[in-house]
Amino acid sequence: MAWFRREDTAITPGEQVNRVPEGQWVKCGSCKEMLYRREVIQNLSVCPKCAFHFRITARERLELLLDGAFEEMDAPLVSADPLQFRDTKPYLARLRDGRAKTRSSDALVSVVGTLDGVRVVVAAMEYGFIGGSMGVVVGEKVTRAIERALTERTPLLIVSCSGGARMMEGTLSLMQMAKISAALSRLDDARLPFISLLTDPTTGGVTASYAMLGDLNVAEPGALIGFAGPRVIEQTIRQKLPEGFQRSEFLLEHGMLDMVVDRRELKKTLSRSFRLLMA
Repeated sequence: MAWFRREDTAITPGEQVNRVPEGQWVKCGSCKEMLYRREVIQNLSVCPKCAFHFRITARERLELLLDGAFEEMDAPLVSADPLQFRDTKPYLARLRDGRAKTRSSDALVSVVGTLDGVRVVVAAMEYGFIGGSMGVVVGEKVTRAIERALTERTPLLIVSCSGGARMMEGTLSLMQMAKISAALSRLDDARLPFISLLTDPTTGGVTASYAMLGDLNVAEPGALIGFAGPRVIEQTIRQKLPEGFQRSEFLLEHGMLDMVVDRRELKKTLSRSFRLLMA
């Protein structure tokens, strides 16, 4: 019975072994198809089978939206540890891990560049850095981005991808909600457009502040958007939530969003919207 046993394990010289290099294939989070990674990347990290939108990094987002080279702002800003916080590991260790993992000083990258010919200030959140949480540095960088837009009279785009306020900085992180909202009020007084782009996920204090304050609130398809998570809400109200609750299509249907736009159409849609709002 040699059916289940390989008798000859030797490989003759010149024989090719059929092995798939690690990382060449990726599984779609929706249709579960195995996809060739390069094909997915060429499709802007959107599943070619079902249009599921994979998460991308802040810098990938900037390269996708902006025309070419851009000027990064406030890169040296780093978080301190005002509360000397520690859970399973010290907060300072988490910060070091986040920097090593994302090549960014914190959970937001702010730049000035051109989007399809429109000069724009962009602040893109980095989910890979402690879940894209909003601490003091994120609040300061967003505020400075708004002030740069005010100084140069350019439109503002904020790309949200966050689990909410950063618990390791306590009340200091919650103060950023009011700080950024006040800065956005000055931008509104100056009649400069602000488009908020919400991606998967956008939750907590980010949703409760600047993510929902855009002149246009735009989301990618299937993005989880809300304040508390669905499981927490179900446990609180003791009711089953409707299908698709807190997904971008549900929010669009109920008036919380202005548009849901496929990533492959985002650049064209945003530039057209900015030109209309600036006019």
